[in-house]
This record gives sequence, C-alpha cells and structure tokens, in this order.
Amino acid sequence: MSYPPGFGRNLAFRVATAVVALPLLVAAFFFGPRWLGVAIVAVALLAGLVEFFGLQAARGLPPMRRTGFVLAAAMFVDVAAPGWQGVPLWPFATLLLLSVTLRAGRALEDTIPVAALTFLGAAYLGALGGTIAALLILPPASQGPWRMLLLLGIIMAADTLAFFVGHAVGRHRLAPSVSPGKTVEGALAGVVGGVLGALVVRRYGLPDMPLLHALAVGAGVAGMGIVGDLDESLLKRWAGVKDSGTLFPGHGGALDRLDSLLFGGPILYYYFLLVR
Repeated sequence: MSYPPGFGRNLAFRVATAVVALPLLVAAFFFGPRWLGVAIVAVALLAGLVEFFGLQAARGLPPMRRTGFVLAAAMFVDVAAPGWQGVPLWPFATLLLLSVTLRAGRALEDTIPVAALTFLGAAYLGALGGTIAALLILPPASQGPWRMLLLLGIIMAADTLAFFVGHAVGRHRLAPSVSPGKTVEGALAGVVGGVLGALVVRRYGLPDMPLLHALAVGAGVAGMGIVGDLDESLLKRWAGVKDSGTLFPGHGGALDRLDSLLFGGPILYYYFLLVR
C-alpha cells in the first residue's frame, strides 16, 4: 500500500480545515437561530456562484453576473421556501435573463452561450443550493439541524473513505477523461462510507427513520455526491483550471466543497418532502 507524493501534506490541510470549520457549522445549525443556518448556506452558495462565473470567464465568455445573482436568488427562494414570497419568481427571472441578453456590447456569437451559462450557474447554485437550505426549513423544524447533519455526515464519510481507499488500492479509473484520480474502488468505498454516515446520524438524531430508508438515503446521497464531484471536475477541465478557488486550504474553493452537497441535497430534499 503506497500513497503518492504530497499525500501527507494534502491530508494535513484537509484535516486542519475540517477541524476548524465543522464544529463552527454544527454549532450554528444546532444552537443558532434558523435564519443563521440559512444565511450560512446562502453565503456559501454565493461564493460558489462567484467561482462558477470565474470558470466561465476563464473560457473567454464574460458572465452576466448581476443577472445571474438575481436568477440564483429567485431559484433559491422558490426551492427553499416555496410560497413564502407569495408569487412564483421563475417567470420574472426568465424574462430578466432574456431581456438582458439583448443588451448591446457583447459579440453576437457569444450572446447565447453567455446567457445559457449564466442560467446554468444560477440553477446549479440557486436551485440545487435551495434544497440544502430547505433541509433546515422543512417541518418539523426541530429536525432541521439533524437533516443538515445527515447530509454533511453522508458526504463527509463518503469523501473520507473514497479518499483513503482510492489512494490506497484504487486501480480502475472511474472517469479518466474528466477526473483521472477517481477510481471505481474509491467510488464504491464512498457509497459504503455514505451508508455508514447515514446510520450514525440516524442512530443519534433521526431514530424514527426506518433502517431501510437510511440505507437507501445513504447510498443515494453518496452516489449522487460522486456525480456532483465529477460534474464539477468537468467544469474545471472545460475552464482549464485545477481548483475552482483557494478559499479552503487543502480543499480548493467553495465550489470544490459544495459540488457533492449540491447533488446530494436534492435526494434528501425530496425524501423529507415527499416520503417523510
């Protein structure tokens, strides 16, 4: 069993960042007011959207940032708290995007790709991110922090097991053209880790969740987290960068940390909205 050069240093950065950030997050979700947790999620998503638009700009397609922020906010509110604003916001957001697309000053051949990418970024961070915030808001409110911890626990356990197993025994590349470092062995270990993470959170905070549901949710969230990781890797390769940013030492940017959560969040969102 051998690890590549730099493995220890990268691991140290990862652990140090997690040791500082995770307790603060958990404390905010469990002991702070509900709006604080939602605000933390919103700020993280905003940072991720800024990085997404940075990837877009790196390809020479300047994003419509202000329009993108408004679009993302509309999608975030519609998903996280449907009906709270009184009227649906998507028609307004779509009209805004299409109207701004007509603005002069941009090369004609770039107009449609820029608009499409702006919408993609807003949906990626706004709509998918709204499902994460919704975990804190959905009734019963008392379970909100545990639902959030369930998402974090599954993704973190999946990432950790995939990281170690993939580096130690990974041999078969999962998606070599997108992320050469990901292996089938690591992905399978990640799913197992996700299931274990779900079982631990169920044991201490969500005991009413049926065992089979916990197993399915753990596997589903971990599996979609892997897809989210690969999707973000595709974006970075398209933009020609290694990391989306440098916000978190050893972890990259905000988008590098949100990618799996953004794809795992909708699984829990629909589960707690429709099943539980």
